Amino acid sequence: MAKHRLTRAPKINLTRAALGVTIAATAAFATHPAQAETHAASTAAAAGVPETVVQAEPGKKAGSDRPKPTAAQVLSLAKKQIGTREDSSGGGTKFQKWYMSSPRAAETVKRDGGNRQAYLNAAWCAMFVSWVGEETGARTTVGWDAYTVTHAKWFKNNKRWGAGAKPGAVVFFSWSGSKSLDSINHVGFVIKDNGNGTITTVEGNTGNGKVEERIRPAAQVVGYGYPDYSA
Repeated sequence: MAKHRLTRAPKINLTRAALGVTIAATAAFATHPAQAETHAASTAAAAGVPETVVQAEPGKKAGSDRPKPTAAQVLSLAKKQIGTREDSSGGGTKFQKWYMSSPRAAETVKRDGGNRQAYLNAAWCAMFVSWVGEETGARTTVGWDAYTVTHAKWFKNNKRWGAGAKPGAVVFFSWSGSKSLDSINHVGFVIKDNGNGTITTVEGNTGNGKVEERIRPAAQVVGYGYPDYSA
């Protein structure tokens, strides 16, 4: 099993390797080295291709009259996943299996190349966030992707991006402390702002390959995406 996450050597970016993605170093989207908890790359993001074709604007749930969930409902489901862990190959979670079989996987394979099977052993923090959104009926406002940078840019493009920690917000991290969206390494949900320079979160693909509740320094936060919850 490849070592990874916070206290170990960086995990190989399995989605990038398996899908055969190469990101061009352009002014719009620069390649960054593999780091702990890095995630799948996006050639579409590199080229500046908008994601709005496959992701509805936050709050607009096309094709469904299901009520928007609350932040508390989304966090409740996310926290119920605490303890879920990957297998010895760095995959096999229900989040990866769901993403692999989802319509979004077909879109991101078309975007990035490779095949759906590669997602089964790929870094899965963004898949965890996406799965929670899907299961709670919040997918069109939480977003879905396997790549954290594209996910963050979707929030920003939809004017749902900011610097304040709010319960239920989707939080994007850069371990270097950079505030550039292109430097993002990891994603999770905010549980609360602790008021002391830290936030409490629930994240997938962290620790030793598990869903965990964490306390993170706010200095590592690039920014927050704000889903359009009902409360």
